Amino acid sequence: MIKRSKGEIIFEIFNIIFLAVVAIICLYPMLYVLLASFSKPSELMSHSGLLIKPLGFYTEAYKEVFARESIWVAYGNTFIYVIAGTIISLILTATFAYVLSRKGLYWNKALSIFALITMYFGGGMIPTFLNVIDLGLYNTRWAILLPTALSTYNMIIMRSGFAAVPTALEEAAEIDGASPFRTFVSIVLPLALPTVAVIALYYAVAQWNAWFNAAIYLMDTDLLPLQLFLRKILQDTNISEFTAGGGVASGDTLMLAEVIKYAVIIVSVVPILLLYPFIQKYFTKGVMVGAVKE
Repeated sequence: MIKRSKGEIIFEIFNIIFLAVVAIICLYPMLYVLLASFSKPSELMSHSGLLIKPLGFYTEAYKEVFARESIWVAYGNTFIYVIAGTIISLILTATFAYVLSRKGLYWNKALSIFALITMYFGGGMIPTFLNVIDLGLYNTRWAILLPTALSTYNMIIMRSGFAAVPTALEEAAEIDGASPFRTFVSIVLPLALPTVAVIALYYAVAQWNAWFNAAIYLMDTDLLPLQLFLRKILQDTNISEFTAGGGVASGDTLMLAEVIKYAVIIVSVVPILLLYPFIQKYFTKGVMVGAVKE
């Protein structure tokens, strides 16, 4: 073992303490929301300062949320948008990135510039809205899935991952009679799996958190995603639809509304958080591919 000096030990201890404080500061808001969602409304409204434990144990807010059919419909819509949107985005991103990663491809530079321009210039909200209407996508699920299906930033990351695959492997596959599509599916994609996994998570999180396009392009309430449903709850001061028929006294409605807001936040965040542990191992390798040249 290398003997460390006192200065190095002090510096390491300072780093640990500093990073622990930063981690607590970052995690506490989420912890506060979780604890508040299980707190009694009357005690929560009268409480001030930090919250280190639930004020009582109150689950009525979650019962009120899950008792409504609208949130289950929104949940189902969100899962449809996340799964279908991620698959569509991965297909478009992977195929485009693979084409741009091949050396010597005709029009390679022109296609790259064309893709980069979309990162700096957009058509604007009104032209995009009119385009969605003209294409017949308005008030359909395709209005959520197609307009944002391809991210240039994600495509550039995936292109770097594909470019790191040795060309000798592709040449060997070509000699064995493999078509370009077979080479892409059987050789390039498996070797670039960390990058693909990271991009898939990026798209999934973006679809899970998306609400703006749904607010513009969707009129049918049966098509609304969970995040737009959550937004309406957070902005709506009248939550009679949650408390009607629930036996809640009228004087407690406002206090229960605050706890319901915290419960809905937890309900909307937990599923996507559960996805991170399964893909976290790919993050460092995936986003660093192509970033460091030897």
